[in-house]
Amino acid sequence: MAAAEQIFTHSYPRPPDDKHRLAALHRYDVLDAPSTEDFSFLTELAAKVCDVPYAFITLVDAEQAYVKSFTGLELGKLPRGQCYCSLAVLGDDATEICDLTKDARTAQMPLTLEAPFMRMYSSVPLTSSDGYAIGTLCVMNTKPGCLSTSQHDMLRRLARQVMCLIELRANEKALKESLRELELLATTDELTGLHNRRSLMHRLKFEVARTRRFRTPLSAVMVDLDHFKQINDQHGHIVGDEVLAGIGRLIRENVRVIDVAGRYGGEELCILLPNTPPEGARKFAETLRSRIEAQVHMDGDRKVPVTASLGIGSFNHMDIDDADNLLRQADAALYLAKQNGRNRVEG
Repeated sequence: MAAAEQIFTHSYPRPPDDKHRLAALHRYDVLDAPSTEDFSFLTELAAKVCDVPYAFITLVDAEQAYVKSFTGLELGKLPRGQCYCSLAVLGDDATEICDLTKDARTAQMPLTLEAPFMRMYSSVPLTSSDGYAIGTLCVMNTKPGCLSTSQHDMLRRLARQVMCLIELRANEKALKESLRELELLATTDELTGLHNRRSLMHRLKFEVARTRRFRTPLSAVMVDLDHFKQINDQHGHIVGDEVLAGIGRLIRENVRVIDVAGRYGGEELCILLPNTPPEGARKFAETLRSRIEAQVHMDGDRKVPVTASLGIGSFNHMDIDDADNLLRQADAALYLAKQNGRNRVEG
């Protein structure tokens, strides 16, 4: 294998625009995606119509070739320099080598020298929407030979179908990501990263319905930043926004997965605590109050002290048995916390 190893160290010529070709490949985000039955069907069909035992869908990355689907021989990743398909992305419309042992570029490749001892290779590039060859649909045989004109034509048609599937998968993924982003924008307060008021109230209705059905506890904590107008007046609205963003981050880091934290309005926040009785809500609120007081906010080299008043409301399935009464109770407790000196928990 010494001769083979010597050839393997040589790099095949690469397209002058290989950087852009790789960018086109990575745009589809398909290298690590699992294969599908659709791809398997196309490789099986390619092998059948070309009357050969082997067919592969291969994507050529910077240093490796990824076999995404195969028929006849299971392959995974290959070094780019050891893959026939690295020749097929150089710009030719198709690459056909009728006897791999007689071509200096392929004679010493592992698949030529070792079982199953490939002899024939024919491929059609998989071309991106912007014209770059990102890989191939190829067929192989252990006997020398060439494809007929009609077989070449069919292989090209199948390659277009492979590329359509790749495009479809990429478009579906992009659509799902766009929908997730739109949902996030529709439900999230941009400044605090918490639920916006509309989303908060929607989730409140859901939690109330679940509490009524399963007779489970539900608490709500209203949070109001003390003298927030003074922070805006003394330090400016940019610092005020930074304070709100910091408080939002602190709350996100201290709630459970099942909790719902939202911006109720202005500097007033609300946290829904499912499956949480009043004593649990008070413990949570006191911990949050102390952490808000301890959080450091700066205006240049000046510290900006921030405290909060918190009020608790809890579902009791009697007088507090709907969303309005739950928030009304939490609001009343918040007002009491302000009246009693602020930076405290009531309820």
